[in-house]
Amino acid sequence: MTQFKLKALVFLLTAFFLTQNVWAQINIQSTAVPFMLISPDARSGGMGNLSLAMSPDANDLFGNTAKLPYMEEKQGFLINYTPWLKDLGLTDVYLASAGYFKKLNNISALNSSLRFFSLGNIDFTDESGNTSLPSQRPSEFSYDFGYSVLLTDQLSMGVTLRYIYSKLVTGSFINNPVNYRAGNTLSGDISLFYKQNENLQGFHGGLLLSNLGGKISYTDNSKKYFIPANIGIGVGYLNKLDAENSLEFGVDVNRLMVPVSPNNSDQESVNHYFSQSVVSSWFNSFTAKEGMPLGESLKASTGIEYNYINRFYLRAGYFLDNNKNLGNMQYFTIGTSFQYQQSKFNISYLVPSGGGITKNPLSNTIRFGSIFYF
Repeated sequence: MTQFKLKALVFLLTAFFLTQNVWAQINIQSTAVPFMLISPDARSGGMGNLSLAMSPDANDLFGNTAKLPYMEEKQGFLINYTPWLKDLGLTDVYLASAGYFKKLNNISALNSSLRFFSLGNIDFTDESGNTSLPSQRPSEFSYDFGYSVLLTDQLSMGVTLRYIYSKLVTGSFINNPVNYRAGNTLSGDISLFYKQNENLQGFHGGLLLSNLGGKISYTDNSKKYFIPANIGIGVGYLNKLDAENSLEFGVDVNRLMVPVSPNNSDQESVNHYFSQSVVSSWFNSFTAKEGMPLGESLKASTGIEYNYINRFYLRAGYFLDNNKNLGNMQYFTIGTSFQYQQSKFNISYLVPSGGGITKNPLSNTIRFGSIFYF
């Protein structure tokens, strides 16, 4: 493994292993399994990760499942693939996902999905730099099962149950008595979708409470870490220009519901952080003492989609994370898709931004996706 690649992988694992040692010294919300915040589908990826209130799509089973009862197709299977951090020179880090939905009748639907995140291969060395220690291949996955139903002609609801498994490293290491193991937990999502008109013309609204679940631990001690509980609100507007053409606009705003990491120099703060319950942590994340400042806690996505006879699509979007401690991440995305008979193919591209040490590590990210309707 090259020195550059090793540094990149260290960057990937820092979010967990150094949470309480480095990031705790600055105002930041850090969690385990951050891959759960990555949008896996190419449609959303082409619109700056916008999805909550846009018109229904099969990829909504990875987000706002409340939209699935409005699908015209009765059932469908989809797959997505995203090479991750490829601009850093990594070739074995990727996010893959697959899902299936089926409408039970005109008012309800079932869905199931799987996400798999590979962090590549890591070669460990001893103090002399010898690669005598066994290499490891960290990975994480989640499995979902959900149900969605129409509450009224204009309002629907989705509920999802999720199992999360995360294996970063296992075993113990030289001069380190800690025994690392894989972590796992259960969580769930609750989503709502509102449409103004029967034909989806006009305004839409979406709400998603995601990753509401237990903490996760990677060692045999009692220290457990929060998973990325999140609240998202979206607004969309669909304008059908004529019988063949339409334009849709949307805005999503997301916020993590986890408290900021404690200051390690204050043991009382550390003890309070780890001892608080999951439910209390959601509410504490909105307080001035344990939450992020409002201007730095929000992530915004905005995008547009052009649709020609439900066969050809063009998309563009913009994403903004105003957290100054994370580099004020912002970028543009573009995407397209086309449908042939019962198959739909999506692709999105993240436009490079920044330069040198400020270059966005997600630059040139490409997402691929396919949907097969039955």
